[in-house]
Amino acid sequence: MDNWLEALPKADLHLHLDGCVKPSTLLELAADRGYPLPADSEEDLLPYMQVDADCDSLKTYLEKFGFVLPLLQDAAALSRVAEETVAQSAARNCLYIEVRFAPALHMDAGLTPGDAIAAVLEGLKRGEAAYGVVARLIVICMRHHDDGINVPVIHAAVALRDQGVAAVDLAGDEASHPAAQFRATFAVAREAGIPITIHAGEAAGPYNIREAVEELGATRIGHGIRLREDPELLAWIRERRIPLEMCPTSNIQTRAVADWDDYPIRAYYDAGLYVTVNTDNPTVSGTDMTRECETLSTRFGFTPAELTGLMRGALLAAFAEPPVKERLLARFDELAGRLMTDVSRED
Repeated sequence: MDNWLEALPKADLHLHLDGCVKPSTLLELAADRGYPLPADSEEDLLPYMQVDADCDSLKTYLEKFGFVLPLLQDAAALSRVAEETVAQSAARNCLYIEVRFAPALHMDAGLTPGDAIAAVLEGLKRGEAAYGVVARLIVICMRHHDDGINVPVIHAAVALRDQGVAAVDLAGDEASHPAAQFRATFAVAREAGIPITIHAGEAAGPYNIREAVEELGATRIGHGIRLREDPELLAWIRERRIPLEMCPTSNIQTRAVADWDDYPIRAYYDAGLYVTVNTDNPTVSGTDMTRECETLSTRFGFTPAELTGLMRGALLAAFAEPPVKERLLARFDELAGRLMTDVSRED
């Protein structure tokens, strides 16, 4: 792996908390809580947490999350995993990350949505202090939950917005629960003025992308792989400069596309779409930001200058507060400028 890929300053806008749990952490959480696991070593535990070549759909992929969720039901566990997520991102030279999670999935032991959000924010803040990565939180509503669950999640996110909550999201089984079912939930978010990103066009058609932007108020789209099925919509998204949070390794594993030859990130980039590259779930997918950049370089011919532009574009698309974003961009330009000078010298 080229050193410049590792040294490239990065931003990860699509990063799920429960997709970042380390096997070693899960073993310790289980031991502390007296929770039985089917394996007692990291190596033997990993297959329960990470997909393999047999993964055949988004539903199969999502099953890995059910394995770790029972051990993410208290504030200490959530805070620890959040801090470790920042540490893992720092190791790949990320300047900025947006970590997302669904608080309603972490309430089995009595936490409220606000409790769960506060615990994750505490961990992110510890991670920021320890590793120098700016971390913000995106709060997810789940597609299999109704308004009675999702609306309180939105309210809790809005209440903690000045503590580090940057946006709200919708995730889960897209094929079974199209975006149109959630207009009422996200009307609450729109009224509150909190930014919105929506998982759309991953496991269902491009109509979900249009719905997410026009009716739910999304200013970014999670994945958006199937946008190409509607050329008119593709042009509409391009004109509006709606960023796509693409996650190449994950998108292959969930069978959002058939194989690497069919993956549209190069075509989208060349067509002028606003593309970002992200990890989605580092543990579940067996990836990190450097690996994702390497994939773009080796499989799709992205040059150092193009990858640098993608990372800067991600910072511009970030939901961070404007003064924070300005500082991040200045830091990025300093680091990237130095790196590109070194790359040019090597050439």
